[in-house]
Amino acid sequence: MDIAVGDTLVMKKNHPCGQSRFLVLRVGMDFKLRCLGCGREMMVPRSKAEKSIRRVEKPAP
Repeated sequence: MDIAVGDTLVMKKNHPCGQSRFLVLRVGMDFKLRCLGCGREMMVPRSKAEKSIRRVEKPAP
């Protein structure tokens, strides 16, 4: 899966704040994501994150 820092991920399940969009801050064995609703940052294992991605939105050039 082609995911880079700065992409926005739309996930299948919502964050507890109600938002389903997350900004990618770091890519590696884990993804560091920031919720675009409440601003909470979290580390998610790559395997779990890739299963729950619905769509990847690339930033405008």
